[in-house]
Amino acid sequence: MPLRLEIVTGERMVFSDDVDMVIAPGIEGQLGILPKHTPMLTALTIGELRAKKGDEELSFAIGGGFMEVYKDRVIVLADTAERAEEIDIARAEAARQRAMEMLKERARLSREEFARAEARLRKAITRIKVAQRRRPAPPKPSVKIETGEEEQPSNV
Repeated sequence: MPLRLEIVTGERMVFSDDVDMVIAPGIEGQLGILPKHTPMLTALTIGELRAKKGDEELSFAIGGGFMEVYKDRVIVLADTAERAEEIDIARAEAARQRAMEMLKERARLSREEFARAEARLRKAITRIKVAQRRRPAPPKPSVKIETGEEEQPSNV
């Protein structure tokens, strides 16, 4: 019996499909949800949400929100959500740099401004990690040997 996962933000439906398991960043730690789970409502924090579907694992960067769990359905109402393959790493790195610069001026920031900058930093770091972890590594370069023939990529 599959589990229907829907990930929704204020702007769009990010994902809607049947999955075998959902692993979400709850405010008190990771939550694993399988079909026939006890119904619940919980808050989510900034982090990686993973969904397993057969041998495939899907990954999303979540910017907080709520998760509603039913026996056969999980609805994630996220502040922000992106699939790993949608994340622009250069843009996320620029956001990380801006947040770091803002945090360096801690003495000038109000508590609210500091909290916002800290959240922006956590979100940017999460986006970078999700994008890097879930994308295939670039192919290893071939090594030329003395005979001039190409050798297969090494496992070094």
